[in-house]
Amino acid sequence: MNGMEHKIQNKTQEALTECEVLVMKVIWESDEVMSIQEITSRINLKYGKDWKLQTVSTFLSRAVRKGYLAMKRRGRTFDYYPLVTEKDYGRREIVKCVENWGNGRMGNLIASFAETRKLSKEEKDHIRRMLDGMD
Repeated sequence: MNGMEHKIQNKTQEALTECEVLVMKVIWESDEVMSIQEITSRINLKYGKDWKLQTVSTFLSRAVRKGYLAMKRRGRTFDYYPLVTEKDYGRREIVKCVENWGNGRMGNLIASFAETRKLSKEEKDHIRRMLDGMD
């Protein structure tokens, strides 16, 4: 990244919608700031969308308003860069999942997940190794 990102300070920061997350993922994957044209092109290519500039502009504006992105004028266009890292956002979302779907307990969430998706032996072994490494 370019050193401009910041950690989420406000736990009650408004959540991103699914579409806004796609926009953010494209931005997080880039090592450079991007224009709306670059963002739109990458989203359409990566996610098989047919979004117009105005659609992406709406999602970008919302992410800026919510404090996840900043924009800087470059001539007649704006460049967008993240104020929140993907890692920090992901961690916050995991905490929310544990609170909402695991009744505040990670074990409940993992058990629920394991009930809905059959884990392979390799996945189970990997989880065991990670848990053992936490001691």
